[in-house]
Order: sequence, then structure tokens, then C-alpha cells
Amino acid sequence: MNAYEKEHLDMLRGYLPGCTVLLKKNGAFPLDGPCRIEAVGNGVRYTVKGGTGSGEVNSRYFCSIEKGLLDAGFRISNMIWSTVYGSIRDKAKKQFIEGVRKKAREQKISVLAASMGAVMKEPEYDIPLRFNADAAIYVVSRISGEGNDRLPEKGDVLLTDSEVRDILALDEKYDKFMLVINAGGPVDLSPVMSVGNILVLSQLGVETGSALADILLGKGYPSGKLSTTWARCGDYSSIGGFGERDDTEYREGIYTGYRYFDMAGVKPLFPFGYGLGYTDFELETESAGCAFGEFSVSVRVRNTGDSKGRETVQVYAACPKGRLDKEVKRLAGFAKTGELSPGEEETVTVRFTAADLTSYDEKRSCYVLEPGRYTVLTGPDSENITPCAVFELDEEFEIRQVSNLFGSVPFEDAENSRELVFDAEELPVKKFDIEDLQTEIVTYGSNTAGPDPRLDGMSDEDLAYLGIGAFDPKGSLAGVIGDAGTTVPGAAGESCSIYEDRGISRITMADGPAGVRIAAGYYVDRKGKHAIGSVVPEGMIEMMPGIVKHILLKAGAPKKGAEIFEQYCTAVPIATALAQSFDTDFVRMCGEIIGTEMEIFGVDLWLAPALNIHRSILCGRNFEYFSEDPLLSGRMAAAITSGVQSHPGRGVTIKHFAANNQETNRYANNSVISERALREIYLRGFEICIKESDPMALMTSYNLLNGTHTSESAALVTALLRDEFGFDGLVMTDWVVGGDLLLSKGSKYGTPDPALVAAAGHSLFMPGSRKDLRDLLKGLKAGKVTREKLAENAGWLLHVADRLGK
Repeated sequence: MNAYEKEHLDMLRGYLPGCTVLLKKNGAFPLDGPCRIEAVGNGVRYTVKGGTGSGEVNSRYFCSIEKGLLDAGFRISNMIWSTVYGSIRDKAKKQFIEGVRKKAREQKISVLAASMGAVMKEPEYDIPLRFNADAAIYVVSRISGEGNDRLPEKGDVLLTDSEVRDILALDEKYDKFMLVINAGGPVDLSPVMSVGNILVLSQLGVETGSALADILLGKGYPSGKLSTTWARCGDYSSIGGFGERDDTEYREGIYTGYRYFDMAGVKPLFPFGYGLGYTDFELETESAGCAFGEFSVSVRVRNTGDSKGRETVQVYAACPKGRLDKEVKRLAGFAKTGELSPGEEETVTVRFTAADLTSYDEKRSCYVLEPGRYTVLTGPDSENITPCAVFELDEEFEIRQVSNLFGSVPFEDAENSRELVFDAEELPVKKFDIEDLQTEIVTYGSNTAGPDPRLDGMSDEDLAYLGIGAFDPKGSLAGVIGDAGTTVPGAAGESCSIYEDRGISRITMADGPAGVRIAAGYYVDRKGKHAIGSVVPEGMIEMMPGIVKHILLKAGAPKKGAEIFEQYCTAVPIATALAQSFDTDFVRMCGEIIGTEMEIFGVDLWLAPALNIHRSILCGRNFEYFSEDPLLSGRMAAAITSGVQSHPGRGVTIKHFAANNQETNRYANNSVISERALREIYLRGFEICIKESDPMALMTSYNLLNGTHTSESAALVTALLRDEFGFDGLVMTDWVVGGDLLLSKGSKYGTPDPALVAAAGHSLFMPGSRKDLRDLLKGLKAGKVTREKLAENAGWLLHVADRLGK
């Protein structure tokens, strides 16, 4: 193992328990020491470190839960359980693979399209338990990924009958029993709520198994909070659509996540922001004030238990309902303490601004503060909160005047008929001080790249080449799965490199978001560097027919006698787990680890973080995203961006812009969203990240937005992104490949037009192909895009290349 690998694993190890969430406890844990343990469940041996697709990372090794327990000195009393389960699982997998191939044949689509993100539901089983140990754990693992959504069925979101049976049996038999959830999103735990100890381990990257062993032994302690509400499967919102092939209507408006549960009066199993520790804490607000539109809330946290721990202070705001409908409350800020010993205390301060309390008024196209009383509440989660201050605003104030950009929708957003009145009568009413605040009036068309002398004398074809990702003239499968790079084997793609004599260097990009995704190894010959192993992820290869599988594996084999070079990278926790930490310092550290490995292997841009909203727990890609809350998402994205970009010459690409909230027909699904919901929920995290951390690049999403591909939307990419948010980086598409190859059969919408994408303001159409170049030039000739726009897009590309030191 290389020094950087060991250093990065050592850096992560102590922080990983802070990403885990203890949902229930009865005092039985931590254990006094390693012991004989009955460890069962599909996740003991088949532990999941992260989801599938672009989120996969090629690390040197992975510590499963079974390995983590054995390395820590535990004696597993019934390892045969996992062996027997493995044979049942293998049989079920063969049937599943044949089902995927059959689906491809019936729908007349490629096996590649049918298999992308396809995940087998865990099978039922009948394996006897031993009841012959000192303690027990049951590990429920679930995996999801890019290309397919989760299912509200047993073996996925729901527990299987076998799992429920054995979990309850172990809990009844053992005084020291813990249910462990190794999943990237919620699992319906309603059948097993009687269990005394439940831990959301999540998916923590390479050291997932070691982290659990540390928690069981008390060498680490859970201190995470849920970044998404956990509820009964049937209790989640069904107001809006999900999983439709063509048009998905977001009828719920702003009522996603905890906002929906508050509005509907439905009590979840575990609310947003919830999480226990091995110890207990007492919170007391010391002060809360507002001056010139800036709020400051200080809370003293005291460890009242008998173990070490950390607590997160969460601050919420209840805004007055006036002309505009309002959620019951919204997250305004948060702060996490350092480690507190029993009896120790710390005061943390949470700050937020008047802009964080605005609502969007579609009729007047502005972000507005309505008059009335704003109640500020503090607590350890979104339900256990106490009013600490009331601020009164005498008259309405417009924070920012913009233009409506995204058209109307054929429905009215859901409204909140339920208004909770927080008991704040004994609190003095303070002034909501907006003195000296000025309304910001956005001027559109003002944020341009400006002329660049390196572009002088370029032909139309030269400018078009710069706007298309560097492509293999022969074309290949590699671009489909994000492996179109040449200088760094296994990299996702590159910008054009044919104008280096003009001082225009290529930019190399690697996927994320749980680490740097490049080939684990490569060899070199006279033709250049070649990745070892298939460019197609392992989970997709096994779906392929035998001859295709053979060709793919043979293509990635090194030449006899060739010298092998390694490129192992560190898999950090999935984005949802990072958000559960509520620890921006730790998330920044993860970014620093990623930035270091980008430096080592010559990667310029990391194609992450992804900060789409957990609109539905069924979205197969939620593990790549942080939260159901836009503020938490934006702050976490800003933290990891700051970490990566603290390394000179390294940048991030925030994605997927915007409203990419399902994988079903993801290349051509139309998200239909009101202007208000779009701005308050689905765009806000991007704005926070851009304004707090200045990311170098942004990737648009596959989906359409109110009838227009996001990549073809000048309203989104130029008016909002550049003029309203002040973004000064380059904009690229997601990997648009294969024409209609990956569209769902009968899809209403097609794929984006490179010329219209350029007209919207993209610097790069990725990953690039000769056809894309031809289509762009054809569109230029037809007047779909101007030469001046191509030059401006290229100017942004060169601006970022300069920032990267290229």
C-alpha cells in the first residue's frame, strides 16, 4: 500500500462513526470488548461500500463487516450462515440476470441500457440461527445506482419476511443485539420498531466494516443525524408524480421531506436531523439577535451522560404566512460541537441571514420577506425544537428582484393548510433589523467571459472543436459509462487538445462523487496508456451475453510482459453519509483527500459533488446526493468543494443542474416544476455552493425542465446561473452519448442538440463525438447558434483552464 493510501485511510478512520446515525438505544452498547458474536444478515459478508455507476471508486481493498469484526478480535459464532446465504444469493442473481436480458429483448433495447443501475432485490431464505454467542448483530444491506430507481418492495425499501423474522428473534434472545442498516437511503423499519438498538451505518467507503467494529467496541461513537426523513414506505408524499416515463409533475411544490411531513401532520418513524449518541446532551440557548439582516444564535451544549460524544445544534425558522403559503419551519443553520467528555460543555454559534428566510413571489418575481413574526427555534433535530427568539418585521421587504424564467405549469402547487403555533408567548418580541439592507436588482446579460486573444483568427470549425469534448474518432463504448479519457486511464473525459500550440491545454476530468474514479491500473505501449480491466463496471459486465462479456474482459487485459502502473484511490463515504455527519470540517477534509489524489494522478476536474434533492426515497441515485434539505445540501457541497480546490490546479464540477430526481428514463424525462418550488428547493443548494465556494465547473442534467432540456435552457444556464448566481466557471453537459440508444422505448422527448446546447451557454458538449461536431457545425450554419456565442463559451473554458494553471 502506498503512503498516500495509508495516510488517507488513517485520516478517515476516526471520523467515520460521526457519519453513522444511532436511531435507538437501550444502553447495551458499546460492548466491554471483543467477544463471541452472532453476526448474520446479507450485509455481514456482502457489505456495500457505496452505490453503483459513476459513484464507484477503484480502491486497493475494502473492509467488509465480517472482516472488520474478525480484525477487531471478535469471534463470529456462525460464519456458515453467510456461506449458505451466499449460495441462495448466487442462485437468485442468475435468475435476475436472465430477467434483465429478457427485458432487453422484449423492449428491444440494449443490454447495456437495461442493466445500468439494475439491482437485484434481496431474496427470501431459511437459514437457522445459532443463539450461541454473547452478543448479536443483524446487518441489512441495500444497494442502488445510476440508471434505475429503487422499488417499494420486499428486498429493497421493504424488509423481507426472512429479515423481519430473524431480526425479531435475535432481539428477543439477546440482551446485546443491534440492528445495523448498511444502505444509501431509507429502509422501512416499521415491522422492527420494537428492537432496542438500531444503527444506520450507511455506506462509508473502504473502511465500512472497521467503522462498525469501532462503534461496537466504543472506540468510536455515532454522532450523525439523518439528512433525510425515515418513515413508513406508505407515509411518504404521493402528491407529485415519480417514475413516469415522460412528464413528472412536482405537484407537491415546496413540500418535500420534512416540509411535507409537517404540512400533512404525519409523524415519521425518525424525523429529519434525528440521531442519538452513546451519551446524552442538554441544550440551552444563551442568546439570539439580529442586526442589519444578520442573525446570530448561541447555544450551550452540555454532555449530561457518562460517555464522550458530539452533538449538532440545529436552528429552524418559522416564517409568517401572509400572501404566500409557507412551510411550518425550515432549517436556517447548524453547528456541531467538538468532542465533549461527561460533564463538559461548549457554546456554539449559528449564523444565518435575512435572505435565508425569504420566499419566492412568482407574481412579482422577487425574493421577499413578508411582515409578521419570525420564530427562531433550536434543538437536536427537526421535531425536538424549542422557540428561543421572536423577531418582528413591520413591513414587507424585497431582498432580490429577478425575472421569472421557467414558464408556467399546468397545476397549482400543494398548499399548507396546517399551521403549527410554537409556544413563544413568554419570549420578548425583538426587532427584525433590516436597516441598511438594499434590494438587489439583477441585471441580465452582464456576466460574460469577454474576448480572449487566443481565439483570434480561429475558424468556425476551430471554435466548434473547442466546444466538443475530445473524442475517439472510431467511437467506443467507453463514453457511455464515463471512460473517455486518454491521458489518465479510466478518466471520464477531456477537453479538446489540438490547439496546444495556441496555449490551450486539455482539461482532464474524472468521475466521483465518493472519491476519484479512474482505472485501478494501466500499462504503456507505443500507442499510449491503456486501462487494465473493462471500461464497463463489473455489475454491468455480468449482465452481458457470454461473447460480449468475453470481448470486454479481453479488451482490458494487459499485454504480456507489460509493466503495470497502479492508480488506486480512496473511497470516502457516500454523499448522504457525509451530510449525516453535519460536520463541514470533516467534509472539507474529504475534499482535501480527493484533491491530493487528483494531484497524484493528473486529474484537473472532479465530476462531483452532486447535490440534487432527495425528493423521493425511491430515486436510485440518492446515495450520491446529500439531503432532502437544500441548505444542508449546499453547505456540504461547498465544504467538499473548498477542500478539493484548496489544491492549486484542481477543481470540482457541481452537478446535476437541475431537478434530476429520478433515474427512470433519465435521458428524456421532463421535470415539471413551478418557478417557486424550483427556486426555493431545487436550485437553492447550487446557489449556496456557488456563492460560498466558487466551484470551477458545473454539469447540467439529462432531464428536461418544463419542456426544455436543461442543457438547452439559456434561462437556466445563462440568465439564472451566470447573471443571478454569479457563476464564472465553465458549463458542460452530462455524458450525452448513443443517440436514442439509452432512451426508454416510446419516449416522448429526444436527446439534446449540440447547437442548442452551445446557444444556451455550454462550453463543452461531453464526452464528444464526430457526430456531435458535425451537428454543431450544421447548427451554426442554420443559425441555431452564433459564432459569437461559440467564442464566448470558449472564453469561459479558457478562463477555467487559466484558473487550473493549464
